[in-house]
Amino acid sequence: MSAELEAQDPTATTLVAPDSGARWTQRYSAALMDTFGTPQRVLVRGEGVYVWDADGRRYLDLLAGIAVNALGHAHPTLTAAISAQLGTLGHVSNFFATPTQVALAERLLSIADAPEGSRVFFTNSGTEANEAVVKMARRTGRRRILALEGSFHGRTMGALAMTHKPAYREPFEPLPGGVEFLPFGDTEALEAAFAQDGDDVAALVLEPIQGEAGVRPLPPGYVALARRLTSDAGALLVLDEVQTGMGRTGRWLAHQHPHLGGGVRPDVVTLAKGLGGGFPIGAVVAYGERAATLLGRGQHGTTFGGNPVAAAAGLATIGVIERDGLLGSTTEVGERLRADIRGLGHPLVAEARGEGLLIAIELAAPVAATVAARALEAGFVVNPCNPTTLRLAPPLILTTDQVAPFVAFLGALPHDLGTEA
Repeated sequence: MSAELEAQDPTATTLVAPDSGARWTQRYSAALMDTFGTPQRVLVRGEGVYVWDADGRRYLDLLAGIAVNALGHAHPTLTAAISAQLGTLGHVSNFFATPTQVALAERLLSIADAPEGSRVFFTNSGTEANEAVVKMARRTGRRRILALEGSFHGRTMGALAMTHKPAYREPFEPLPGGVEFLPFGDTEALEAAFAQDGDDVAALVLEPIQGEAGVRPLPPGYVALARRLTSDAGALLVLDEVQTGMGRTGRWLAHQHPHLGGGVRPDVVTLAKGLGGGFPIGAVVAYGERAATLLGRGQHGTTFGGNPVAAAAGLATIGVIERDGLLGSTTEVGERLRADIRGLGHPLVAEARGEGLLIAIELAAPVAATVAARALEAGFVVNPCNPTTLRLAPPLILTTDQVAPFVAFLGALPHDLGTEA
């Protein structure tokens, strides 16, 4: 065997090429904590809606880093903006301001249709944005935070306290207190939560569409009712748009769809994921003077949040979405993709739902992990977010022609796959 094919680790029992996916996986397992398990592939480059692994195989990326890479991979406008900013001014502390930071905050306030007196706080992630929400709620002087069953708001202690999944919560209890979970989409339960000690509710935190729970949209009228109840009680209405925001659903923000938000104006919106097109950034948009002044000087902070490179990435991402009409194409391609999946008539495919390019494929049997593994072998990246649901959140630049092979893959799945599992 040639030297190029010998393992670098003399104790290894299997000989692998030094730059192969198998070798990188060995090195990963030896160097990184096992919090994410064994990586499915080692990816080395991307272009547009495709990525390539260390062994040279190409995949259609239908997950986009979990709704992050809004413009796909290596988008020339985004990479140019990041490079230009990094070559000019890469980082300053928040003792100072930068033009990109200010300009991005102004664009977000405009996109959010926020009233006079609204303000933005920049973070590095959606979890951090939701962590700030917990602090804002505490600053109201009230003790109760309401969230929904099935919710996912992050993994830091405050954000985790608002995340419902027991498997995420239990290893770290006791968590910050005061959070109560309501049945998803249940208007009677929502009204009852405010009927009892409503004047002690600090905030109601909602995702217009729950992503981690399987792309579940709140029923029509729910957010409008939530707005009425929180307004009457003097509580904050917080919409977590970390996954659904920045064009993912065909609107800048999901609650701007009449059937999802009914035209309501929340008190706080949290953003991240697609905001930077792949560069880490998050944001808290506080609507009006009351919400915008809950966190005073010295009461919160961040070293990297709002840095000029991240802000340049956000501005470039917004600019491309506008310039290339991606809100409209996201709506059109998403509708066509869901229709094509439904039209397969495959007994294993029970439903295709979602909004824009945030899509769930509901399966008739608990074989999502099996289907996702087969998809990866066939060259498609998808996410089995629960045993019966595949989640798609591809780049907003995806075309119908590019995704057609994936639809064909679904149509060719064995009809008895559920029986085999």
